[in-house]
Amino acid sequence: MSVLSRFSLKDQHAVITGGYRGIGLAIARAFAEAGASLTLTARNTEGLDAAVATLRDQGHDVDAALMDMRDPSSIEAAADGIIGRRRQVHVLVNNAGIVRRAGILDVSLKDWQEVMDTNLTGLFLASQAFGRHMVAMGGGSIVNIGSNSAIIVDRPQTHGSYNVSKAAMHMLSKIMAAELAPHGVRVNVVAPGYTVTEMTRPAIEAAADAKEWQRQTPLARFADADEIAPAALYLASAASSFVTGEVVVVDGGYTLW
Repeated sequence: MSVLSRFSLKDQHAVITGGYRGIGLAIARAFAEAGASLTLTARNTEGLDAAVATLRDQGHDVDAALMDMRDPSSIEAAADGIIGRRRQVHVLVNNAGIVRRAGILDVSLKDWQEVMDTNLTGLFLASQAFGRHMVAMGGGSIVNIGSNSAIIVDRPQTHGSYNVSKAAMHMLSKIMAAELAPHGVRVNVVAPGYTVTEMTRPAIEAAADAKEWQRQTPLARFADADEIAPAALYLASAASSFVTGEVVVVDGGYTLW
């Protein structure tokens, strides 16, 4: 097998949560170019159908599935439907996530719970559902989209619930990697730094802290989503066949300090 062929996802099916925009959509495009068929999930159809239609127009094999990461029954139903329709799911990318900006003394219980339900518990349940399927298949790859916010305390902004959810998810990923390795299932994390997408661009442009974030980044700029996607492809593919339980940080050096 040549080096480049190890990055191929030909004849593999990948599920990408929140795959209709931003980093999720960039990963979907990369996986499709690498030969994978896809199911993109979201909790509503806004944007999802458009993303699927665009990828289909480009000749890719793509489905859509409703999945609300806050709702265990929705996750279970979506996983059952996808597995029933596609028969085999080789890759799961847990990309869906939210952030609520508030200090620890100010964040409401409602916001705290919603962040944990989406970023941690929902990811856990999706990993369980598809992980059991992968174990039965004899192998697979789970790629969780974490954050450099799991490694440092963000400054000057405060969103502690997000940091905690991502830090817990990083540890959960390591635990899953250890437990699933004997079954041929690898689990890894991509931890992006500040990334400009159609969703984040208005917030970044309006944020008083944006220049400070850029100043603290050794490469002195923000990432594009297309710069995050190759790391996910590496971890999903045979190119990383001896890699599990790792966190690949893609943040322009932000966490070097």
